[in-house]
Amino acid sequence: MWLLKEAMKRVNAVHSGPETSNEHRGTDVMYDVLGIGFGPSNLALAIAVHEHNARLGESDRIRAGFLEKQPRFGWHRGMLIDDATMQVSFLKDLVTMRDPKSSFSFLCYLQERDRLVDFLNQKTLFPLRVEFHDYLEWAAARVDDLVDYSAEVIAVRPVTEDGEITHFEVVSRDATDPDRTVVRRARSICVATGLEPHLPPGMENSERIFHNSQLIPRVAALKETATPVRRAVVLGAGQSAAECVDYLHRNFPDAEVCSVFAKYGYTPADDSPFANRIFDPEAVDLFYHAPREVKQSLFDYHRSTNYSVVDIDLIESLSKTMYQEKVQGRQRLRMLNVTRIRDIDAQPDRLDIGVEFLPTGERETLAADVLVYATGYRPRGLGERLGEVDKLCRRDEEDELVVSRDHRVATNANVSAAVYLQGGTEHTHGLTSTLLSNTAVRAGEIRDSLLARRQRQTG
Repeated sequence: MWLLKEAMKRVNAVHSGPETSNEHRGTDVMYDVLGIGFGPSNLALAIAVHEHNARLGESDRIRAGFLEKQPRFGWHRGMLIDDATMQVSFLKDLVTMRDPKSSFSFLCYLQERDRLVDFLNQKTLFPLRVEFHDYLEWAAARVDDLVDYSAEVIAVRPVTEDGEITHFEVVSRDATDPDRTVVRRARSICVATGLEPHLPPGMENSERIFHNSQLIPRVAALKETATPVRRAVVLGAGQSAAECVDYLHRNFPDAEVCSVFAKYGYTPADDSPFANRIFDPEAVDLFYHAPREVKQSLFDYHRSTNYSVVDIDLIESLSKTMYQEKVQGRQRLRMLNVTRIRDIDAQPDRLDIGVEFLPTGERETLAADVLVYATGYRPRGLGERLGEVDKLCRRDEEDELVVSRDHRVATNANVSAAVYLQGGTEHTHGLTSTLLSNTAVRAGEIRDSLLARRQRQTG
């Protein structure tokens, strides 16, 4: 009877396609959760799980694993500008807001690197971006046993047992052997694949055109090949755009750098104490339970804390540079405000970029060697990442995913397996959805939800 039941389970299992000879089963472990993507969000979850497991016996531990397509940990490497600082306090690291006593804190990292006193003497809350990235790598190395790198998830298949979808089969491709795929089983998945660079419709990366996420390696390649850069154009009005303008201006001392944006001027980021409370953990609760129209109002009121805004120090620095160049009679830094790019004609040796000054309609053609799109990022749709699992998820009247307070996507009645999201939930959880501010707290909430669900299922 047992053999018959097991055979029926296999017959009832829902697959996206038949297993092939190069598809291998991972371990026989049924994971409590498999994380898809391993940036700061799922790293924080891995730490929360690691710390929970360290306190308990084998039977009470959370079986967790994480899959990352990169060969090693990396976070916005293309924008690790040497002197750029973080825009959030170091106390909003991977753990402190959840557990100030954790050994994974930024302060513990500093102590281990023998820089704690030196950092305190800087009298700042905002570490260098390269330093914070090193902190993230340090933390990731400590939970390395939970992560499989070079593992790109290519499918998530729901598995049905007696009419109920009880778990998922997560299929990943081995980057070192693209013909080999591995299948792992999990009762829950936690999707944290981050955002993808956004380019205007019809635009693609090329030798002379690229997104700001590739800034540092592209500039290095241009300098290494001694490619002449006489004029560089940056499109965008946010922090990344301003940083690109400053970086290009410093790295190509003979080039003109043009900043093109539709605003009249850069908008300062609102990091005042009261506005910053929109990122408090309590604000997530208020936002989540508010009516839809209140959510939209809060989002609109506080866009200036994060979207298309620039740190005032950088604005003042760029303005000072422009004035000094005017005094010296050699202006390399140009602000083409209230202006849009209308067309781009790629020539063998240059880009002819047509720009329009919006108030008058006057047009100008800029002969440029480089065009950088600092046009932001966008979340990938769940269907792009999870395929048929997307069909199991419920949506509201605006076609947005229904997400519970514990960051779990609402699913059809016959689904007991769970899908958690870290990111892509601004419509339900507010501005912190894609930011570091609540990463530590959110990781703890997801860990506690996993424990509560397991207790209900076993109890």
